[in-house]
Amino acid sequence: MTGYVIADKPEMKVREFELYNSYYCGVCKSIAARYGQLPRMLLSYDSAFLALLLAGLSQEREQVIPGHCIVHPVKKKFICVDNPAVDHAADILLILAYAKLEDDVRDEGKLSARALRMFLKGAYQKLRERYPELTKEIEGELNRLSELEKSGSDSLDETCAVFGRIMAAAFSAFPDAEENDREVLRQLGSALGRWLYLTDAWDDIGENIRDGNYNPVLLRYGFDRETETEEEFRERTREAVRFLLFFHLGEMSRAYDLLNIRKNKGITDNVLYFGLHRKTDEVLKKGIKEEDERSL
Repeated sequence: MTGYVIADKPEMKVREFELYNSYYCGVCKSIAARYGQLPRMLLSYDSAFLALLLAGLSQEREQVIPGHCIVHPVKKKFICVDNPAVDHAADILLILAYAKLEDDVRDEGKLSARALRMFLKGAYQKLRERYPELTKEIEGELNRLSELEKSGSDSLDETCAVFGRIMAAAFSAFPDAEENDREVLRQLGSALGRWLYLTDAWDDIGENIRDGNYNPVLLRYGFDRETETEEEFRERTREAVRFLLFFHLGEMSRAYDLLNIRKNKGITDNVLYFGLHRKTDEVLKKGIKEEDERSL
C-alpha cells in the first residue's frame, strides 16, 4: 500500500497505540509465517488500519502476546496473532504491492521494481490461487489505469476511480464480513482509493515534473514548465485539489458511520478522523514556503 493511512499518535491513548502497533506487528508476523521474510519489507501502517477495521466488525476478543521481531530483537513487542482480519490485511498488502511493482516495471522499467517483483512472484502465485477473482479484478483495473496513463488522460475522475475500484474490491473481499458490511466496506474502500490516488499524485508533482512521468494533476490543470514553477503550479491548484481530497474523506466518513464497529472504535476513529486529515494537510502544504506556512 502507500503508507498514507496512519494514526494521529498525539490524539491516541497509550493503550490504544500499543494495540494499534500489535496489529501492525501481527501483519508482519503473518507475512513471515506464510510467505517468508523478504515480503515483510513491504509492511506499512495502511495494513494495520485495514486489519483493525475488519477485526472491529467482530466481537471476538483479539489474542495479543509478547514477542520479538527482526527490527527489535531485544525488546519484546505486543503482537496480535491468530486473527483472520490480520491475515487478510497481510494478503491484501502483498497483492497490492505486487500489482504496484508490475505497474512500475511496465510503465517505467524500474530495475529495483523488477528485482523485487521476482522475489515476490512465489508469494503472489499463492495469493492468486487463494483469491482468484480478486487478483483478476485488480489486474484488470491496473490494465485500465495503464491505458489511461499511456493515452495521457487528464481526467482525475477516471484515474482516481480505477484505484477506487481496486480498494473497493480489496476491502470487500474479507470472507468473514457479513453481506451488509461487505457493501459498506466496498463504498469505504472506493472513497479511500480515490483519496489515495489523488494524494499520491499531488505528493509526486515535483518528482514527475523532473522525470516526465505521468501525473493526472499536472495534465488536468495544464502545467506548463515554460511559464510556471512547481511552487506556482501548486499554489494555483491547491484549493481545487483540497476540495477533492476532503470530498473523498467525507465519503469515507459517511460509509464508515454505517458500519457496526464492535471493538477498538477509538483507534479506527483516530485514523479516519484525525490521521487522514492530518496527512491531507501535510501533503497539501508541499511547496509552501516556511514563512507562508506559519501564517496559515
